[in-house]
This record gives sequence, C-alpha cells and structure tokens, in this order.
Amino acid sequence: MLLLALLLRFSLLGAQGQPEEPQFEDDVDLSDFDLDIAPRRVPRQVKTILAKETKPLIQELSIKTTIISRYAFTAVHCAMLNRHSAASEGVFQFQIPAEAYVSNFTMIIGGRVYQSEVRPKEKRVKQENGKAKNKESSDTSPEPEVEVFRMAVNIPGKNRAIFLLMYEELLQRRLGRYEHVTSLRPLQLVSRLNLDVTIVDHSAITDLQVLPLRKGKSSGSANTATGLKASKIPAKPELPITTVIKNERNVWKITFSPNIVQQAKITTSGILGDFVIRYDVQRDMGIGDIQVLNGHFVHYFAPKDLPAVPKNVVFVIDTSASMLGTKIRQTKDALFTILRDLRPGDHFNFISFSNRIKVWQPNRLVPVTPLNIRDAKKFIYMLMPTGGTNIDDAIQTGSSLLRDYLSGPDSSPNSVSLIIFLTDGRPTVGEIQSTSILGNARSAVQEKFCIFTIGIGNDVDYRLLERMALDNCGMMRRIREDADASAMLKGFYDEIGTPLLSDIRVNYTEDSVSYVTQNLFSNYFNGSEIIIAGKLTNQSTESLRVQVTASNNDRSIILESDVPLRHRQIETEKHVKAATAAMAAGAKTPQGLGIALGSIAEDFVERVWGFLSVKEELRSRLRSQTSKERDDHTQQATNLSLTYNFLTPLTNMVVEKPEVLADGSMAPAPTVTPAAVEAASPANDLPGDTDDEKPEKLDGKPGSQTSSQSNKIGKVGRRPVKKSITISKTSADGDPHFVVEFPLSKLTVCFNINGEPGHVLRLVSDHKHSGVTVNGKLIGAPAPPGSHKQQRTYFSTITIVADHPKRAYIEVTPKKVILDGRDRIVLPCHSTVTVDSGVLSVAIVGNLNVTVTVGGNISFVILLHQYKNPAPYQRDHLGFYIGNSKGLSRNCHGLLGQFLYEEVGLAELPAQGDTTPSPVLKVKNRSVPVVHKSRRIYSGTQSVDCWFARNNAAKLIDGQYEDYLMSHMFDTGDWPQGTNSARQL
Repeated sequence: MLLLALLLRFSLLGAQGQPEEPQFEDDVDLSDFDLDIAPRRVPRQVKTILAKETKPLIQELSIKTTIISRYAFTAVHCAMLNRHSAASEGVFQFQIPAEAYVSNFTMIIGGRVYQSEVRPKEKRVKQENGKAKNKESSDTSPEPEVEVFRMAVNIPGKNRAIFLLMYEELLQRRLGRYEHVTSLRPLQLVSRLNLDVTIVDHSAITDLQVLPLRKGKSSGSANTATGLKASKIPAKPELPITTVIKNERNVWKITFSPNIVQQAKITTSGILGDFVIRYDVQRDMGIGDIQVLNGHFVHYFAPKDLPAVPKNVVFVIDTSASMLGTKIRQTKDALFTILRDLRPGDHFNFISFSNRIKVWQPNRLVPVTPLNIRDAKKFIYMLMPTGGTNIDDAIQTGSSLLRDYLSGPDSSPNSVSLIIFLTDGRPTVGEIQSTSILGNARSAVQEKFCIFTIGIGNDVDYRLLERMALDNCGMMRRIREDADASAMLKGFYDEIGTPLLSDIRVNYTEDSVSYVTQNLFSNYFNGSEIIIAGKLTNQSTESLRVQVTASNNDRSIILESDVPLRHRQIETEKHVKAATAAMAAGAKTPQGLGIALGSIAEDFVERVWGFLSVKEELRSRLRSQTSKERDDHTQQATNLSLTYNFLTPLTNMVVEKPEVLADGSMAPAPTVTPAAVEAASPANDLPGDTDDEKPEKLDGKPGSQTSSQSNKIGKVGRRPVKKSITISKTSADGDPHFVVEFPLSKLTVCFNINGEPGHVLRLVSDHKHSGVTVNGKLIGAPAPPGSHKQQRTYFSTITIVADHPKRAYIEVTPKKVILDGRDRIVLPCHSTVTVDSGVLSVAIVGNLNVTVTVGGNISFVILLHQYKNPAPYQRDHLGFYIGNSKGLSRNCHGLLGQFLYEEVGLAELPAQGDTTPSPVLKVKNRSVPVVHKSRRIYSGTQSVDCWFARNNAAKLIDGQYEDYLMSHMFDTGDWPQGTNSARQL
C-alpha cells in the first residue's frame, strides 16, 4: 500500500486534463504524447510512427531499482493514455528475471485505485486477471530465463491508466560478477523513458560495468551469466546513449533516459533490449560479510586466494538423432574448449548415449595429459547423432565409472567429483518413467558426487533434469533453442570448473539463531557465493560466534570469528539509510518510486531471509519423496509467499478490473463509503460472529484460502468463539489517537503521538513478568485537504510477543495475520476463523477485527481499517484496544501499559490575572495541563469525552517520546528507567 499511496498524488495529476482528439500525418498534435523535448525537434518519421499508433500511448515508463547488498528492489511506473473517445484495451507487459518475485501490483484508472492481492493458488489453476506466467505450467518453456508479467485492461475514453509493479531479486554471483538486467521492451516509442539504478553495499563496489544494450528475445541472468567468460565484451564497452554513472561514497547511481528521438535511432519497434550492469565487491579472506537488521541476519561467504581442488568429472553427452546439425556442432566446439581448460591433477572421461552407451575409456578415469587430451578430442570429433535417448542407462554408466574410481587407489580423498549431463530430449529408450529414473540415479550416486544437468531446446523434460540435479547436489541450466549452445555450455562449465572448497558447514552460536536457511554445502566454486540468512533469537546478545569448516585439497579449513551484533546493526542501518536517501533523490523518475522503495528496503535483511526460505521450500518440495512431505513443503512455501506478498509458483496475484460502460466511460464507483468499510461491531461483540460470515476451512492443502500448519500449531476452528467481551476504551487508533481509561478515577485521558513513518512504538511492555510485549509500526500518509498537518501516521503493523511458557508471536497487518510458534501460519484478514496455538489464540472476524488472547487472562482487540478505493490521503491501518489486562503485572509499561494500574486526579490551577482557572491532571506526582475534548473510538461508532494532554503527552507519559522507540518489531527490551514504581521524571 505504501507504493500505491506515495504515487497517488503524482499519478492523478496527469489524469485531470482532457486531451484533445489527436490529429494525424502532417497535422499530428504532439501535446498528447507529453514529450520531454520540443515538438519541432521531433523528426517527421517519428511523428508519423506516433500518429499511426492505435493502441493507448505509453506516456511514461519509469523504472527505479535499488540494490542493497546484492538484494534488488525494482519499481516500475507506467502511464498509459487513451486518446480516443471510445474505451480501448491497454496492455501493460513487463519482463522480469525468472528468479525474481513480484511483490506488488496496483492500477490507477480514472482516478480509482485497484490493488492486487496475493492468494494461495487453487489446485486447478485458473487464469487470473493479473499474474506472471505460471512458472510450473510447462516443462518445455521456450524462454525459461524470463517471466512476463502481463495485464490487459479497458481504459475509458479520454483517460489515463497508471500501472505500478514491484519485484525483488537476490543477485547471484557467477564467474566473479553480479549481473543485474532490466528489460526495456515497451513495444512502442515512449515519451518519457527513465531507468534509475542505485547500488549500495557494505563492501566497496569494484569493476562496475554497463554493457551495450543486449538484444534478444528475453532477459534474465540465469543463462546470460553463463556466457560471461565466453562472450566477447570489450574491456571498456561503449555505454548506451544517455547513460550516466556516478559514484559518491560507495553509492553508485546509473541512469538511462533516452528521449523519443534517441529511442527511434536505436529501434522504432520499442524493443530496446536489456540494460545490463555487472559489478563485484571487495572481500577479504575470513568468515565473510554478515549484516544484521531488525532481528534478522544475512551472511555472505565468498573466499578468495585458495588453490583449486582437483576434480573428477564425467561428461555424459546426448548423441541421439535430434542432436543432429547445429546442436552437436556447438556441443563439440564447447567440449574442445573445455578440454583445454582441464587442470593437471584433474581426472576425466566421456560417455555418449543414444540407443546405445559408448564410453571413451571403459572402467576408469584418466589424468589430464597431452596424449589423453588428444585422444579425447578424437572421440568427440567422431560423435555422430543417431537413434533414441536412453537417459537412465547413461546416468547409471557414468555413476558406476565415478564410484569405481573413488573407491580405487588413485582417488584423492578431498577431490571434487561430478557428472556433467547434457541432453536435448526426453527419455525414449529403456526406462522412461521419471520417478524410476530419479530413484535409480539416487541409488547410483549414493551421495558420493554431484550431477549437473543441461537441457538444450524445447523438447526437454526440464522438471526431470532439475530434480535430478537437486537430488544430487548439483544445478540445472537451460539453453534456448536459438541460443549459442557452445558459449552457454562453456560458460556453465566455467562456473563449476574450479572448485575451491568441499563439504562446507557454517555454524552459529547455539540457541542464538533460528530458522536458518541452508548451511551445509557440498562444494564452493570459484567466482560464486554462499548466502545464508536467519533470525536472531536473542537480540540482546552482544556477539554471534560464527564457524566455517571446509576441505581444500588435502587440508581442512576452520574459520572462526565473533561478530559484534550491535556494531553490525549500526553499519547495516547506515548503508540502508544511504540507499534510501539516494533513491528518494531521483531526478527524473517519479519521486514516490524512490520513497516507496526506500520504505520496503528498510527491512531488506528480513526479505532476503524470506526470499531464500521460499526458494528453499520450493526446492525441497520438488525433491520430496512422499505426498505428505510434498504437502508440508507446499504449506511452508505458501505461507512464506503470503507473508512477503510474493507471486510464486504456489500463489496467484488477483486484481479487480474497472467496469467500462458502452459509451467508453467508467461505471460509477460502488456506493460504499470508507466509514462503512471500516465499521466494526459494537464494543461488546468485537470478536463475535454473524450469520452471513462464511468461514474459511483451514485444511492445510494447496488451494485452500490459507495454508496452515493446523496439525502442528494448534486447533483450528471454523468460527470464532461466540462470547461477549467487554473491552476498555484504552486504545491507540487513527492518527494515532491514544485514549486511556482510569476506571477507579472515573476519568478518561487522551493524547496524540506525532511519530515518524517507520518508527516502532512500544505500546505494552511486560516482558519480565507476564512475558507479553506489544509493538506498533507507523506508516506515513499525506494530510487531507485543509489539514494543518504536513502528514499523518497510522499503525500499519502490530506485533504481540509472548515469552511464557514458550516464545510465540502474532503479527497483524490490514491484510494478514501471521502466527509464529513452533511453525508459521498465515491467515488472511478477509477470512473468519479461530486458531489456538496453546500460548496464543487468534480470532478473526473477516475484514473487521482480530482478537488475540494470551493465557486466558490477557486479550487485545485490533480493528482493521480498510479502504476499497482509497483516496490519496487514506491508508489501510490498524486500531489497537486492550480487552483484558488482568494477566498483565503492575510493572507493565509502554505508552498504554504504564497506566493500567494507576489512578489520576483532576485539579484546577488558580486563575492568574484575567485568565480563567485551567485544569491539570495529577498523575504520578506530576501536574499535566489538559483541555477537554471529545474523541471517537471503535471505528467512529462511539464518542468519548476525555482530558487531552498536549505536546506528545509531555509529563503525562514517563520519560520522552524517544524512550518508546524500538529498534524493530520484535524488540522486547526493558523500559530504560526501571520499573513502574521506581520511575520519576
């Protein structure tokens, strides 16, 4: 919602005017095109191209990327104009790398906002209105290294459509370089085209290059990176026209903004190509780089200056009839080159397969000598494609060769062994069932070596190759039918041809981390990188012990270090702040793009963890051996995808489309006011139950509305328990307005907190006693017209942490509730459901409220304030109410918690001169000036009279506002001034 809100004002400005009917040919009026150059400077040929364009015009395409420590956030802003009176279909289409995940999509059409929602994918895949190409829909995708996000929508006559897309990607290091690719293929000339990339890293950035625009059908680093060494890139490539590169204090900014004439010189089709940036970072020998932020860590490990480990490699090459022609010629060329790169100390062999299996050197692997290299070239030269494809026997033969060699006297104990398997087809001879082939491969490999698989063309069972590689510690790579297979194959070999370490294990201090991603690796190859992320279980710990153990040739390596967590947190915050400042300062791109990216980037370490965890669960799902195991990984991957709003193979992104009438105008907006959307039940029925609410059944299966760990995390009910709960007026709601009820004193006090977006406020703190902590995160919004304020803030997220009898937490946003105990469960806020985990229980009344109960004698109610089509100054947000505080101790603190057991009195200060007596509140031996006010609570359904304390509740609350700022949402640190009873201002 933040990306949407920050751009609303910018986007709606261009939709207010009514453009005139366009004129054509010689009399074309270029005012509709909103050019960034003078019309008289536009060549006649370009004018003609623009005039003949019948589709809605793309007036602006702005792409803003920020890369923080190799994690890339990209926001795309596309403004499209329908010049005609009749409605016309506009198609927003954007290519994203296959490894990236879309995390937000919003449309603004006719001044109305249409926000997408990520939902679990149904078992029977439906064609949703807006989603990327299904990543699991085909085993033989012709363009597997790219995904196309496409949205087609009717744009009313004389109107604009704004499309806002965000996606995230973790850059992979290959051959000593990171590569970021942006597809520039709008399919028409664009009036204003801007690309702005910001790169910030904890380590110094080195060897940054911007390549010439790369032509081709698709973008993405998965395949192109394999050709880094093979492709002929000049030492100093010529920059694309208008490209500017700036570096200030290790913050690199790359901009590309060709005007419409410069675009036409490149191409008139609107297919400019890929904008490619490559770079690396400085690194030292040691445990690597660890960054810490908001209770999460990410560990980058890429050692250097190590001797290469000898390898034992068997090349298994498909020579079936379908390889005839270009494929076999390019494969031979690549193998000739690879033979020259084999090192002394390596051992190798070749197997060709079709109907029959041919082994170059039966029953052995041979060392790298000039004579063996010459004979191997002869074998390769004589390969002749014929017959079918016997994949099973080929893998069995190669595995037998390696096993026998490894058990023999010539094998080095610390060498790295692998099979490189290449095919262009599906199994047609011998065993053809994928499950049997995979089972046979696992039995043959016996976890003694790895299989790396390569598929060429469109007729390959890529699912089989990917799972075979995953089952056997390898990787799979696809080569397009029209690609240079020789360069791709050689590039892939270059990635894995220089192993530096084997049997890598990364350990952290016991009980200090949890939910750690993969930390055991079979091999580390030169030029790559190992990335691990996890959660910190105890954030008050000063240091984290990190140990890396591995083997290099004939020696064992142990690297150890104590990482100062607080120092790393400060360092990480520092370069995140530098990145967000640079993003917000973009000159040509819409300002809201940079601000929105900056906000989401503040949690980049957690999002790296979420990104890696989703990838890991999907890989585990693919190699599952049983249906139960597969279902478990499906649930976990779905839950994580929903938590981080990722469009993955297990989720769909659904968005409502505008209704356009026959005359080309938009249908009237639904007659639902924001107040009606926000309205909650009466106070005594907040967690209650209505007959027209249809509950969601949580069965934990793919395709259900919410995938949950119901059999692990607790009992899942079909409806919330129907019982009357009387909640107090003590609350924080709205802007946020705080209300505190003092029943014994029969007084109600209120105050405002003017915080900053991104601040995390401590609402309730009773960590040492009941174990309960409540924190709320603020989100910013522009003030409504006529307001005296510059901006407003609201609660976008509320977390409730319970540490007794064991740690668990609930995180609530306007869209979803995350319950994290031993396992995680994600519940959409539109459902009506209860979940009891034993420590915490949650009851949701769909789109109205969430009740959280801790231990039976503590309860909180969170109101859901949601807007269907928000105005620029409106935000989905939360209201927090204390339902039952009996279980909270007298030492409870926080902005609300400190008043639970206090009594207050009201007095009047004597009049001074002509002034009237002024009321003061007596609280904790302090006198607080107050004025009488009226406040609306419970979503406006009830009015309450209260005594209002000005100036951010100065003197009313203990300490100052800054004392209630937490470092992150799960911070359970104690009040700095001690207990309630000992505090004095």
